[in-house]
Amino acid sequence: MRSFPRPVLWAAAVAALVLSTPAPALAAEGSGGPGTSSFTISDPRITESSGLAASRRHPGVYWTHNDSDDGPYLYAVDSASGRTLARITMTGVGRPRDIEAVSVGPDGQIYVGDIGDNVDSWDHVWIYRLPEPAELTDATVKAVQYTVRYEGGPRNAEALMVHPVTGRVYIASKSEDAGHLYEGPAKLSATGSNVFRRVADVPWVTDGAFSPDGGQLVLRGYFFAETYAWRAGRPAGKAERVAAPFQPQAESVSYSPDGSTLMFGSEGAGSRVVAVPVPKADGQRGADGAGRPAGSGGGEPGGAAAAGTGGGNFTVGAVVLAAATALVLGLKRLLRRGD
Repeated sequence: MRSFPRPVLWAAAVAALVLSTPAPALAAEGSGGPGTSSFTISDPRITESSGLAASRRHPGVYWTHNDSDDGPYLYAVDSASGRTLARITMTGVGRPRDIEAVSVGPDGQIYVGDIGDNVDSWDHVWIYRLPEPAELTDATVKAVQYTVRYEGGPRNAEALMVHPVTGRVYIASKSEDAGHLYEGPAKLSATGSNVFRRVADVPWVTDGAFSPDGGQLVLRGYFFAETYAWRAGRPAGKAERVAAPFQPQAESVSYSPDGSTLMFGSEGAGSRVVAVPVPKADGQRGADGAGRPAGSGGGEPGGAAAAGTGGGNFTVGAVVLAAATALVLGLKRLLRRGD
């Protein structure tokens, strides 16, 4: 069992107190289609839900997994009931080190990111790819393992996104100072290293996802979420802030299958996945994989999602956000010093 310096324990206690402060409620319903409403994960085996991805084959189902070294498992969760419909055991991948993300590609394959690296020390990480099952039942499935290296050396990352039109894989690194978006090769190779090259700067993020039409990229951190128009393989224009929910440990995000809703997940036993309608701001309805505009619509100024709350709650949320951010960053620095 690891022991922590007293300042770390104090910081953790204060952070928990701040994060437990009530925050503004958010609108929790989308279009009413499958997979657009909030739900609670009921499976006691899922205690650190760290990634979230909408199924392409099974309406209303989301794939998730535990953080860290739980094992080579994926869980198919029914958003209508919160129950696990299947646990998939991956073979052919060895023992995962730190699984942090999951995404479903246009090829009908599930991509799993074993990309966590808390001290930026591993010269390579892995992506696992396996077919999305036609039937949801507990099963063992053989996966293909890809070795990933970053241009510029090791990086810690928690966000892996597969573009739904081009099939290209992207990873967003996580850093206290600044993160970066990395682009993988046009086609991943299972026989050699796949070098991911830096293509954009991004904030500190814990997960990300592309909209179903490929025209939007959403990135979330512990206390924020932003969407970017996606054109010609890059984020385009100014990011639009989304009214993300405050969660104890905000770890995951996915678009609903119809693209109308953002689904925000958190770690913890019995964790809640919160549905937030996608903001509709001029010029922010995205583009397809070739960069052609996909239409536009009016909406809230500044791209804010309709939160259904009064302006008075914004100040409370901002104070909680600022204090919690400072505490979490301080805690992480102390943890690194204790290594």
